[in-house]
Amino acid sequence: MSLPHLLLCSIAIFCVLYAPQPLLSLFAESYQVAPAKAGMLMSLTMLPLAIAPICYGLLFTKRNPLRIIKASMLMLALCCIGFAFSGDFQWMMAIRFVQGLLLPAALTAMTGYLGRTYQHSQLKRSMSWYIGSTIAGGYLGRTLAANFAVWFDWQSFYLLNAITLIILALWIKPQRAQVVSSAANHPLAYLKPLRQADLLGLYGAVFCMFFCFAALLNYLPFILSNDYKISDPRLIGWVYTGYLVGACLSLSTPLLSKLRASMWQILSGLFAVYCLTIAGMLWHSFWLFLMLFTLFCACMFMIHASAAPLANQLSKAEATVTNGAYVSFYYCGGALGSYLPGLIYQRWGLSYFLLSLLLVCSTGLLLVWRNHSRARPDKTALSPKF
Repeated sequence: MSLPHLLLCSIAIFCVLYAPQPLLSLFAESYQVAPAKAGMLMSLTMLPLAIAPICYGLLFTKRNPLRIIKASMLMLALCCIGFAFSGDFQWMMAIRFVQGLLLPAALTAMTGYLGRTYQHSQLKRSMSWYIGSTIAGGYLGRTLAANFAVWFDWQSFYLLNAITLIILALWIKPQRAQVVSSAANHPLAYLKPLRQADLLGLYGAVFCMFFCFAALLNYLPFILSNDYKISDPRLIGWVYTGYLVGACLSLSTPLLSKLRASMWQILSGLFAVYCLTIAGMLWHSFWLFLMLFTLFCACMFMIHASAAPLANQLSKAEATVTNGAYVSFYYCGGALGSYLPGLIYQRWGLSYFLLSLLLVCSTGLLLVWRNHSRARPDKTALSPKF
């Protein structure tokens, strides 16, 4: 399987994950459900992503990753078709939960395949391209779903994505993959080294980071339609362009390594700006909101790009377990952030919604700063190990 082929598969898979997000207000209106319940279409998919990566990582050690990717994509395609033709919101939630079980299987197999196929500098380069494809998939899934809802109907994008998944899956040739066998230890032996105070603090900060990010992006359609009177799904979809611009701005993250500061200081600064963007959104101005939203996305990606290598630097556990735990905390924050803030928003409005995010974000800042204050000199140097 070539790298471009894998990247196309990644884009199509992330379109599945994020396509419902700009349509949540449309679903809430069409199926007569509250915003928080509509947000469960994201929460139910992210919840398995918060638990499954570690389990799948242990389970797939002796499996052919290409077979897993192929089977997962075909089942995701069937789910997309079922979602498009489902006329009942309860069934839609059930399908999204099944997708949440399939997505981490595909993503774990993809990263496992990259780890087995590429080494050293090639691995770093291929992983960078892979992360870029996840950002592109998230952006295209949101934007195209919103625009297709205006050009045709919202079901049309799901059918197109299903066809794309099937074509890309049938293109995979599993017999060409080399299966690597390894002796598996007891799961507790893998997890025990993760009980480090600084590592758990970092995981907690990552949880807070993605909680806020998932909450704001999940309820962005409701904020734009209810508070800024923008009802056109196409315009709502284009507001997500700030997500892509923020991702581009985050490419400057490697320049932070030239600063003579500890990684904890850098993360503290990023979290502080992250908090300020949320606080600034309390001023009711659409263009200010749009600029702050772009900076908000940039901060999130920069924190993510900085925290992931730092976790590998700190951890004494196996790399797959370290990153599996990282992903679990990441998506656990996303699952809760996709639902709980919605209860606050529908009951008390935008101001209290943003204040709740500011509280969670400040907790992340506190966890990072606490690690900085306790860090030993040899742990503060920015020299991530790969």
